[in-house]
Amino acid sequence: MEIEGRKILVLGAGRSGTSSARFVAERGGTVALHDRKPIEEWSGEARSLKTTHNVGLLSGQIPSWLLDQIDLVVISPGISVNSVPARYVDRKDGEVVGEVELAYRFLKGRVIGITGSNGKTTTTTLVGEILKDAGMDVLVGGNIGTPLLDLVSLAKEDTWVVTELSSFQLETIVDLRPRIAACLNVTPNHMDRYDLFSDYAAAKHRIFMNQTEEDLAVLNADDQVTSTWAEGLKAHVTFFSVKKELDEGLFLRGSELISRANGKDKVLADREDILLRGLHNVENVLAAFAICLACGVSPDSMRRTVRNFKGVEHRMEFVAKINDVSYYNDSKATSVDAALKALEALSESEGKTVLLLGGRGKNAPYAPLIPLIESTVRTLVIYGEDGDNIASQLKGTAEIIRAETMTEAVKFASGSAKAGDNVLLAPACASFDMFRSFEERGDSFRMAVKDLAVAEGASV
Repeated sequence: MEIEGRKILVLGAGRSGTSSARFVAERGGTVALHDRKPIEEWSGEARSLKTTHNVGLLSGQIPSWLLDQIDLVVISPGISVNSVPARYVDRKDGEVVGEVELAYRFLKGRVIGITGSNGKTTTTTLVGEILKDAGMDVLVGGNIGTPLLDLVSLAKEDTWVVTELSSFQLETIVDLRPRIAACLNVTPNHMDRYDLFSDYAAAKHRIFMNQTEEDLAVLNADDQVTSTWAEGLKAHVTFFSVKKELDEGLFLRGSELISRANGKDKVLADREDILLRGLHNVENVLAAFAICLACGVSPDSMRRTVRNFKGVEHRMEFVAKINDVSYYNDSKATSVDAALKALEALSESEGKTVLLLGGRGKNAPYAPLIPLIESTVRTLVIYGEDGDNIASQLKGTAEIIRAETMTEAVKFASGSAKAGDNVLLAPACASFDMFRSFEERGDSFRMAVKDLAVAEGASV
């Protein structure tokens, strides 16, 4: 892909857009970086590109005379491909790509792509750890935090590039071809962006579109959507399941994680080897094992890694135990299904759960939570922009308390919880009404819990 001499517009001045603007500027492009936010609200790294890389900085409406000159738009994941600048440039035969597609065209190495409504960060991280512990050259990036463009200079021909891919990122791929692609599940999410659930599922399905017979597709046999996809794929398919034994693939039998190939079973690990709570994390481990077996990692090596894997921040993260109440941070549970899985993970506890819900809703119903709330939840602490809607949909399922801040939410949760209970932050919403990211929301929860611990004289 030729960059030098092209006039390029980068949409979005976040982490992905900043990396994109720097990348194309360093390769001779004439670059403008745009964001709807006022420039003074951009990160220092984004603003510095004006002096370090001669990147033009734009906020507000983009003038049509500038769009007339643009022949390449690099679009950040949070911006729709139907945005006016992208459609304008596309109509006049300009090129519109995302940061992931741009990176792929310059990237050496072998790409592993992992997507799904839930579990992709945990699975991506675990795959990276397994490959690293097995002595392989591995890089991890994408939606997980490190832009794929930042890995271009580090990857070699034999590098495994483990990439978490969101539906937003997959909307703009053109040539991206993962040697191994996995879709963990597809459940309602981002319905504030997609008109139909089928549109969202179709975006996830794009991860397989350029694969060939030489590649591998890993699919969840228990998921209503992904279980139907095998027939239409060119790649070889490996299924995984926690609900049934498979003729071929990976599955949970009793407490054992099994791989079955050519009629022969091999025990890969035991459920007791997994430190992470919840059946959904067994799914994540099975998917990671399927990927890493295809990379040539031995079962013994995989088992050693999973025995030491404590998960990722903001995903069912144990924070503290105060007055015999356990506090868990699952700020990354930004969808209803993710919150449901977090509740399921704690449903085997003897005590009840005090659940913190709220934030910016995604136009998905909260009704799927009702059965578990009625059977396992003592109190709902509701906060944020979608709080009234949540309270309306879940009225009568449990006691509901409304909080205005995260500190207040933790205080109310503490006052409601009894010895042996769990307090769980699993918001089922995006964070952008009160916080800049789910990480900042999780950090706020942890800080509030630690302040509570200090006040109660408990250790953290």
